[in-house]
Amino acid sequence: MASPPISQTRLYEWLTGDEDSRMCRDIPDEACEEQPRHFFLHLLASLGNKLADELSSARLVLPWLLGVIGAPLWMVGLLVPIRESGALLPQLFVAGFIRLKPRRKWVWVVGGALQALAAVALALLALIGQGGLGGALVLLALVMLSLARGLSSIATKDVMGKTIAKQRRGNLMGWSGSVAGAMTLLAGAVLMLFDERPGEFALAVLLGVAAAGWTLNALCAARIHETPGAVEGGENVRDSLMLGLRLLRDDRTFRHFNVARGLLLSSALALPYVALLGQRQSGAELGGLGLLIVVSGLAGMLASPLWGKRADASSRVVMRDAGLGAAVCCLLGAAVAWLPGAWSETVVPYALVYALLVIVHTGARLGRKTYVVDMAGSDNRALYVALSNTFTGVLMLVLGGVVGALAQWLGPAALLVLLAIMALAAAVSAQRLDEVE
Repeated sequence: MASPPISQTRLYEWLTGDEDSRMCRDIPDEACEEQPRHFFLHLLASLGNKLADELSSARLVLPWLLGVIGAPLWMVGLLVPIRESGALLPQLFVAGFIRLKPRRKWVWVVGGALQALAAVALALLALIGQGGLGGALVLLALVMLSLARGLSSIATKDVMGKTIAKQRRGNLMGWSGSVAGAMTLLAGAVLMLFDERPGEFALAVLLGVAAAGWTLNALCAARIHETPGAVEGGENVRDSLMLGLRLLRDDRTFRHFNVARGLLLSSALALPYVALLGQRQSGAELGGLGLLIVVSGLAGMLASPLWGKRADASSRVVMRDAGLGAAVCCLLGAAVAWLPGAWSETVVPYALVYALLVIVHTGARLGRKTYVVDMAGSDNRALYVALSNTFTGVLMLVLGGVVGALAQWLGPAALLVLLAIMALAAAVSAQRLDEVE
């Protein structure tokens, strides 16, 4: 197979700090030859995926869609749980199916194509959906989107483990996160152009671009030259579940990682409450929301490459530092809310805390993604990723309900203090993890 172009190789070596692109660990020789090309295919696929994620955000765009079509208010509360848990919970059950495929990239392709179709359906609903029926169809399309996201997520990590070498994966995910931050920045700038809420046509355009992003994601996946992997040990749903439970029981490192990952959910759970405190100051105006989106994009662009390089050195340390940072950010958010006078009466200080928390949350995500990929071997990586994501999906549903009840009772500021304690526990747990790099 022909070597990749020199310019592509040099750009790859510059982005990764690798003086020799042919120095590979943990991947086949054929994949090593193609590594610069695969690096940019993964990066471009991530661009499409992250752009689509932002333009179909269950925290921002889809609530507006339900409002525009006149759906019942209670449906808005189902958007984020469906979006997140729907992508995580089924992954254990499809891990055995994916294991039976010698080339897992086609599962990734199918997941990207299904997400594109779901986004097209949402765009059409923005134009023709009405009332409760339209809202129900939006939720159904979101279920399809979320399940397809789960397919793509597990297959993407498995293909990455076969095509990108150790101590390069964190770098790849770091640059991917930087691209994601740029797309978030662009989305926020566009949304700030609207005075109130985007109308039906504007929403349809945003969701149409999301469909194009997932189409790009699927096309890039299809062009990856994946070496066929082992198919022995593929399990049905019941066998996958039982094997996963045995791994949690017998594999101390894997079990400990999932505890630390669960505690690190504190950073994700804190983000909407910091945003809520800021939105209370800006009311229904889109400018406050746009500001939060813009600072989120800037924070993601700056933070991701730095966290990625650190994750390649020690993803355990990245998880620990993210826990410490999340604790500080939660306490800062609570302190701003409790300060008297002008400090707590503008969205700006909350936007600053939000930006810092996005930086920290980026580290938490990159650290735990790099850790699970490096911890697992090529034969069991898909199962480890799926089991960890399924466990996190269940925990997210439980913690989401508990945190929501506590927020109703204590208020957002006091809740942030509790989440700071949870983040400190995450830092302690991550510190005690084994090194896997």
